[in-house]
Amino acid sequence: MISQPGLVAGRAPRRPVGPSPKARRHDPLHVALFILIVLDVSRVHAHYPILAAARPMQLLAGCALFYALLNPKLLVDFRSWSRLWPARVVAALGITACLSAIFGISFGASAKFILEDYVKVLVLAFLLMATIRDGRDLAFYAWAYVVACGILVWMALFVFGMSKVGQEGIYRLQNLYTYDSNDLCVVLLAGLGLCLFTFQTSGRLGKAASAIIMIGIGDVMARSGSRGGFLGLVAFAALYLLMPTKTSVVKRMVGLAVVAIALQLGSPEGYWHQMQTVLAPKEDYNWSSPTGRRMVAKRGIGYMMSYPVFGVGINNFPRAEGTISQRAKDWRPDMPGIKWIAPHDSFIQTGAEMGFVGVTLWSSLLVGGFFSCWQLRRKTRGRLAAGIADTKVLHQFCETLPLSLVGFAVSAAFVSFGYLDPIYILTALVVGAMGSYRARPRRESARGVTLRGFVERTSVRRSPPTLSHP
Repeated sequence: MISQPGLVAGRAPRRPVGPSPKARRHDPLHVALFILIVLDVSRVHAHYPILAAARPMQLLAGCALFYALLNPKLLVDFRSWSRLWPARVVAALGITACLSAIFGISFGASAKFILEDYVKVLVLAFLLMATIRDGRDLAFYAWAYVVACGILVWMALFVFGMSKVGQEGIYRLQNLYTYDSNDLCVVLLAGLGLCLFTFQTSGRLGKAASAIIMIGIGDVMARSGSRGGFLGLVAFAALYLLMPTKTSVVKRMVGLAVVAIALQLGSPEGYWHQMQTVLAPKEDYNWSSPTGRRMVAKRGIGYMMSYPVFGVGINNFPRAEGTISQRAKDWRPDMPGIKWIAPHDSFIQTGAEMGFVGVTLWSSLLVGGFFSCWQLRRKTRGRLAAGIADTKVLHQFCETLPLSLVGFAVSAAFVSFGYLDPIYILTALVVGAMGSYRARPRRESARGVTLRGFVERTSVRRSPPTLSHP
């Protein structure tokens, strides 16, 4: 019997099977999507009028679609990723949004939002799902989000201004273009777990860049003055300390301590006093004011009960406040005008605007994404021991992305983020990880390698019988 050189029967190969260390270069399609993620998350083009006038996001999306049609070989097989449950949920959300427009209170307003905004979010998500071939593409897109977070940190520290707000004189970030300070925290918390992922899977330069961005996120979180962001950071830290990983508790505590120090050093006047109000919610205006979060949430639940299946229509919550709410019905000409208020809660937003169907689908992206990553983490552990290529990337991703999902979920309960890109980008990465794991045995089989019990063995070829001479 002649075995393949360098391999011993019943043992794993000494070197991982897969692409050589000199990995392939990324094609124009992946580069265009990388830049699209950076612009979409950071909104940095809004700072430069000439660049904003060129509509770079629409241009890049169009070029990416056109290039994908011309080069279908760059795409993952449609059936392999479209059958995964997160992809189906995103597609179902798109269908539910259209149905909510039909059965809501204003078809025109919902249809306009879908065509001008929401369809772009869905197209980007599906493009990412269709182009993640392996762990290298997964890390490439994760770096795009991390770079976007780095740009946001830079702008928050050196571009955006701090100003005094409220009667108590609390300083916080203002004039953030398309984001406010609460929104900024949600975006950065979704990226904090990805920063941890790139830190664990990169070389020295990548580790240094990831560490700097993580420290910057801690500083910006303080400058934002966001209580929702602070609670999201606490949830992120608690899960990171409690979750079982190969990283020692000491190293995890040191990493969190560095972020906490940055938070403390960056905290402006009145920050900690603002955070203490979380412990006394009834003393805050959000508890008793008609326009506070509590009363807005109660009205949102009322809209969901009145329109239980498809809601009042996507992006119609402010319109419902001004037309069908009890405040609107009780309004008289001698009373002050009624403000069309945003829901300020992503769960209330999707529930009121797309009904129980919409909030269930949207919430499943968070809950299901968390448990899918956790399950995939357990599956990749055996392959990690076998030394299979790309497995380290997938394993580390599945350990860190749940942190991003938890941080996002907690902080998103204080902002209207149901139809913005971060959760859809994270979901696309989950689809990419699941698809890469499932496609690995097929790629190895095509190279003549089979996977058995998470240990690679080469097929043994019998040598032809030889004739013995007397």
